[in-house]
Amino acid sequence: MIERIVDFDRYELGRELVEECRKALRREGAVKLGGFVRPEAVAQMVEDARRLADQGYPNDATHNAYFDDDVDESLPADHPRRILVRSAQKAVAMDLLPADFAPRAIYESEEITRFVAAVLEKDVLYRSADALDGCNMTVYEEGDELGWHFDQSEFSVTLMIQRAERGGDFEYVPMVRTPDDERYDDVRAVLQGISGRVKLLPSAPGTLAFFRGRYSLHRVPPIGGTTPRMNSVLTYSVEPGHKLSALAQRMYYGRTV
Repeated sequence: MIERIVDFDRYELGRELVEECRKALRREGAVKLGGFVRPEAVAQMVEDARRLADQGYPNDATHNAYFDDDVDESLPADHPRRILVRSAQKAVAMDLLPADFAPRAIYESEEITRFVAAVLEKDVLYRSADALDGCNMTVYEEGDELGWHFDQSEFSVTLMIQRAERGGDFEYVPMVRTPDDERYDDVRAVLQGISGRVKLLPSAPGTLAFFRGRYSLHRVPPIGGTTPRMNSVLTYSVEPGHKLSALAQRMYYGRTV
């Protein structure tokens, strides 16, 4: 089935492509593979996604860029850990996605999992053991957004399903912090809208993207129009058995399993 979805004629998942992706990740902090999904499969994916969108659980919350549980109010008001942003979208859990839905089929492919591991320079990657969060689908409707933030995981892998009518193109600042330096001044400049380092990563439907989200600040700006932005996040881990906490499951999906 995966051969009917992924354009292996365009992308041979061998050493040459892996090296190209690795170099782009090191240089830019992100890489996208446009047309990873075959055009005819994209059309079916969009049709399927539109049927599934109403099953998304709505989230609307404020948070800082670090997703701290508690904000330290002893810090200066303009400290990045005290600056709050908004995130609002709907999340469709993996157990609601049919097995033949293109993002889920890609996620559950052993061949694709090995390719993702190679690009991310990992000896092995494991798909999530979380029945809700392994491969989800996020839906951004008019007024929805994903505020500036850092990911908890080192890398993120996404598949674009549908672009919004207006807005919603992924924005990021590559490697704005390091494992040894939070670089709060640089982060503050981004959060205050005065940084000149923000890059745009527009993606057409069917694009597979890799992103170093732990060190690169990123967001999805507000959506406009009646056509929602839809994408899937594919969750991998270097350790087997990865799951969200019960609290996180309830927050993002409204239930636990």
